[in-house]
Amino acid sequence: QVQLVESGGGLVQAGGSLRLSCAASGRAFSRYAMGWFRQAPGKEREFVAAITWNGGSRYYADSVKGRFTISRDNAKNTVYLQMNSLKPDDTAVYHCAASGAGEWALINDRSYDYWGQGTQVTVSS
Repeated sequence: QVQLVESGGGLVQAGGSLRLSCAASGRAFSRYAMGWFRQAPGKEREFVAAITWNGGSRYYADSVKGRFTISRDNAKNTVYLQMNSLKPDDTAVYHCAASGAGEWALINDRSYDYWGQGTQVTVSS
């Protein structure tokens, strides 16, 4: 069992930066790949970024590539999402999630076993 708690969201102007954190409980954190997803009002949840259990591979949605960076610290049971050059279209609730699936499945939200409650990110124009 893994419990996930996100933090770091807030209100920022376009072009600004935020760093989201996701703290995990449980000793099995390092066994899981981790992902970030987001959901804007009236839209479906979408993949943002994912990282394998050892950080060896990272995946990004085209819409955030070059602006967002996912990383993890297994010693701290934490995964991060550094978000730079934020745009109003990035406004959403951001959720972190843990997956025991293989790399090929990490862009699919159905591959994730545990989810956090989410943190709101609002980017003003």
